[in-house]
Amino acid sequence: MPHFFSNKRLILLLVGVIFLVALISFSLRDRDHASLPEQIVKDVVGFGQSFFSKPAQYITGVFENVDSLLNTYEENKRLKSRLEEFAKVQAEANDMASENERLRELIDKTEDLRDYDPIQATVIARNPDQWEEKIILDKGEVHGVKENMAVMTAQGLVGKVELTTPFTATVEMLTTQNPNYRVSAQVVGEQEIFGLIEGYDEERKELVLKRIDSDFDIKVGDLVISSGLGGIFPKGIPIGEITEVSTDDYGLTKLAYVKPSADFSLLDHVVIASRTMQNVDGSDGNDTNKEIGDEGDEES
Repeated sequence: MPHFFSNKRLILLLVGVIFLVALISFSLRDRDHASLPEQIVKDVVGFGQSFFSKPAQYITGVFENVDSLLNTYEENKRLKSRLEEFAKVQAEANDMASENERLRELIDKTEDLRDYDPIQATVIARNPDQWEEKIILDKGEVHGVKENMAVMTAQGLVGKVELTTPFTATVEMLTTQNPNYRVSAQVVGEQEIFGLIEGYDEERKELVLKRIDSDFDIKVGDLVISSGLGGIFPKGIPIGEITEVSTDDYGLTKLAYVKPSADFSLLDHVVIASRTMQNVDGSDGNDTNKEIGDEGDEES
């Protein structure tokens, strides 16, 4: 009897396997329509998926909307704060513009110390004996070039026009050894710190910035620009960068060495600054530059 039931179970197992294989092969056939059992199963499963997925999607959408609203609220707060800052800056800018206009009216001055008309020029000659002191340009009096006009490159200040002819101009550079050659300069920083470029150290290949008030704090790396004072050099032209700070021989003022921004050994194309600033007497600045002479002499 046990042997019979054992064989019966084996037969049932074989029949089940055969039925399962037949069902799999039947379901894998290419058919245009699903069978009735498959349709029932798919419909039931599809209904169940729809029943659960729609509420889930709705709840997910609600949370996403809430999160979006929270993000929008935070973004609106940030935008409002920035708008308040912008309004404050705009008000300050308007106030400064108004104050600047009043000051200009007060001194009857319409030009800015930075204003100038550029005249493009090319270096056509350079005397080997004065390689570090003078260059000759291809623009002269017929092009509007006059004595004491500033000369610069894209990197920084080069010098000023010393002599003109109808078609050429001789430029005395910052590296000259002329003891009377001075440039009013300003150290860029939170405070307005002024000094004079007086002289050139040939060994260091650097300019010398003198007459700096000892109370002011200047340091290595500070940028030096033209101050615009004196009526020759426009304001804001880069001169160089401070490499060393010390005191003068008497210990009353500070002295700084300045690495020039312009490369004086490779000068090709330059810009001549034709200034239109009016002087105190109302005449054009370019016409009175001959009387000014060296910029430092006018200030000191």
